[in-house]
Amino acid sequence: MKAFGKILGLVLLGLLLIIVALGFALTHLFDPNDYKDEIRQIARNKAHIELTLNGDIGWSLFPWLGLELHEASVATLAKPNEPFADLQMLGLSVRVLPLLRREVQMSDVRVEGLNLRLNRDKDGHGNWEDIGKVPATANPATPATPDEPAPAPQTTAQAEKPAQPVRLDIDSLTVNNARVEYNDEQTGKQFSAESIQLSTGPVHDSTNIPVKLTAFLGSNQPVLRVRTELNGELRFERALQRYKFEDMKLSGEVAGDPLQGKTVTFAAQGQLLLDKAANVAEWTGIKISANQLRALGELKVNDLDKTPQINGGISIAQLDLAKFIDSIGQQLPAMAEGSLSKVELVSRVAATPTSLSLDNINLKIDDSSFSGRIAVEDFARQSLRAVLKADTFNVDRYLPPKSAEANSATQVRQAEVASTEADAMAGSGSTPLPDKPTKGAWSTERLLPVERLRKLDVEADLTFGQLTLEKLPIQNAVLKANGKQGLLTLENLRGDLYDGNFETKATLDVRQDVPALNLQTNISKVPAEKILESQGKKPPVKGLVTLNSTLTGNGNSQKALIDTLNGNASFVINNGVLLNANLEQQLCKGIATLNRKTLSGEPRGKDTPFQELRGNLTLRNGVASNPDLKVRIPGMTVNGDGDIDLRVLGMDYRVGIIVEGDTSAMPDPACQVGDKFVGIEWPLRCRGPLELGAKACRLDNERMGQVASKLAGDKISEKIDEKLGDKVSPELKNALKGLFKR
Repeated sequence: MKAFGKILGLVLLGLLLIIVALGFALTHLFDPNDYKDEIRQIARNKAHIELTLNGDIGWSLFPWLGLELHEASVATLAKPNEPFADLQMLGLSVRVLPLLRREVQMSDVRVEGLNLRLNRDKDGHGNWEDIGKVPATANPATPATPDEPAPAPQTTAQAEKPAQPVRLDIDSLTVNNARVEYNDEQTGKQFSAESIQLSTGPVHDSTNIPVKLTAFLGSNQPVLRVRTELNGELRFERALQRYKFEDMKLSGEVAGDPLQGKTVTFAAQGQLLLDKAANVAEWTGIKISANQLRALGELKVNDLDKTPQINGGISIAQLDLAKFIDSIGQQLPAMAEGSLSKVELVSRVAATPTSLSLDNINLKIDDSSFSGRIAVEDFARQSLRAVLKADTFNVDRYLPPKSAEANSATQVRQAEVASTEADAMAGSGSTPLPDKPTKGAWSTERLLPVERLRKLDVEADLTFGQLTLEKLPIQNAVLKANGKQGLLTLENLRGDLYDGNFETKATLDVRQDVPALNLQTNISKVPAEKILESQGKKPPVKGLVTLNSTLTGNGNSQKALIDTLNGNASFVINNGVLLNANLEQQLCKGIATLNRKTLSGEPRGKDTPFQELRGNLTLRNGVASNPDLKVRIPGMTVNGDGDIDLRVLGMDYRVGIIVEGDTSAMPDPACQVGDKFVGIEWPLRCRGPLELGAKACRLDNERMGQVASKLAGDKISEKIDEKLGDKVSPELKNALKGLFKR
C-alpha cells in the first residue's frame, strides 16, 4: 500500500510537471498575434462585433490566465468602419484554479486611453443599440458562420437548483485618461467626460473598497465645463442586494455660459445606501456647499420598483442670497439695497418624479419669518400651492423701482401741479381759476406678463401679522388667490389699516388678447390723508373715508386700464378737514361783493373743517361723474356737481355754499352775514389738478349775477309788500314780485 501511494504521488507530480511544461511551451512557443484574423472572426461570429487589433497581444496561462491588448478598437457589424470604442491598453490576469470553484481572483486591472463614442443619429437610433446584433444584410467579405447549436435544456432538477454566486476578488482597478462622448444629431447636443481617472483598492464582496474618480465634464447646449472629483469607500453585499458608498465626497467647479463668466465651487458629502431587496435608497449626513450656500439634510427614497417616493429634511444656513445669485452669474430684479441679505430655511421635503413639496417650513427673509407649506403638485402643469403665515413682510422692499417712463410722467405731473398750486391758494380767492390738467398721468409700459400668467396653476393662502404694501402698514392681512387656465381670482385681500379696515376681491382674465380686470373694493374708516401720503402725494383732505366700489377695465398698461375704467362707487368722509382751503373766505368775498364793500385784507389760506363729505360716482371710460357731492360744514352746506377725469387726475366742479342760519362773526367786517343771506346758494367753481382739492375753488363770477338778481328781487318784493300792504289782492302782488325775480 505504501508503494502504491508513492507511485500515485510520483504520477501526480509527473502530471503536474507535464502541465507546467505545457503551459510554458504554450506561452513561449505559441504566439496569439499569429491568430489575429481568427480572433476577429470569432468576435464577429460569437459576439457580433467588429474587433480591430492593431497592437500586440500578450498572454500567460498558468498560474495566471493573463491577457494584455494594445491599440484595440470595437465597432458594430452594421458600421464596421466606425468604431464606438477604442483603447490604448487593457491588462488583466485571473488565477486559473479558483475559476474551477466559481471564484474570480484577478490581479491589478488596468485600462489606458479608453475612448467611448455614443451617437444618436437624426432618426433617433443610437449606435450602441447595434452592439451584439447581426445586421440584416451580412457583409459578403466577412460572412458570419452560424452559431453553435444551443445546448440542450437542463433537466427540471437542474433548473430548480439555485446558481451559486460568483465570488469576485480583484487586487485593484485603474483607468487612466479615459473619455466618453455622447452626440445627439436630432438636437445637436453633445456631452463629454474627459481625462477620466479611476483607481480603487482591493475589490472584495462585503468589504469597503476605496474609490477615487476624477473627470472633466462638458456640454455644448448650454456651454458648460465641470471639474469633478469623487472619493469614498464603496461596499457591495451581493447576497443581500445592498450597496453602500460611505464617506462620499464630491467636489469640483462649474463654469460656462449660464454663469456669465462666473465660477461655482461646489461640494457634497454623505452616506449613500441602495437596498434593492427593500427597494429603498438613502442619502444621510448630507452636507452641500455651492459658493456661499451651505446646507445639511437627509433623504430617503421608497418604492424604487414602483413610483419612487422621496422624504427627508433640509436646512440651509443663513446666507446673503443676493450675493449668491450674483456669484452664479444670475441677476435679480432691481430692489432696495440690502434686500435678501439674510435668508435661511429649514423644511421637510417630500417628492415624486412629478411633484415636490416643502412642509413645516421655517423660512427667514431679512426681517421676516414665514411658516407653512409650498408645493409644486405637477411639474408639467407648474401647479403651485402655497399656505404661508408671516409675522411681518415689506413687499415694497422687493418691488422694482418705477420705470424711466413712469418716473418721467410723474415728474411732469408734479411740475404741473406745483406750478398750478403756486397760484391756486384758496385763501385769497382772487387768483385766476386753475386750468384743467392736460398731461396723461399713467404709464403706457407693459404691465402684466400675460403669457406667463396664462400658464399659471396656483392656489395661495397667505396671512401676515403686518404687511407693508405701497407704504401702507396693513395689520392682520389675509390674501387668498388662485389662478388656472388664464383666469386669476383674488378671492380675498383684507386687513386692518390705521384703525380702519379694507377688503378687496378681483378677477383678472388673460385668456384673450386684452386682459380684463374686475375689481370690488370696500374701505371702512381709513384716514384718507394716510393713503395719499403713502403714494407720495400731498393730501387735499383729511378724514376717515368709507368707500365701496365695483370697477372694470381692460388693457395691459396703467393708461389702458384707466382709459377703459367703468363702474360705480360711493364714498363718505367723516370728521374731516379741507386742507389749505378756506371756503369761509370764498363766501366772505361773495358777500362783500354784493354789499359793495372791499375786504380789509387778503388772509392766507387755512383749513376748513367739515362734519361729512359724501357722494356717488359713475365711471365711464376713465371719467367719474359726481352729481351729488355734499359737504356738511358747521353753519353751512356745500353741494357739488362735476366730473373727475382720472385719465389726467383732474376735476371740474360747480359748487354751491348755503348759509344755514349761523350768523356768527365773519373774518372781515365787509362780509358780515345777515338774515338776508341765509338760504342763499353762493356759487364756486373748482377746476384743476385733483391733488389741489378745495384749493382749486374760486368764486364763480358768472353765477354771482344770478345771486345778485335774486337778492335784488327779494328786496323789491319787500318794498311791494311795504307800499301796497293790503290795498291790492295777493294775486296781483305775487305777479308783480315775479316780474323782478326772473
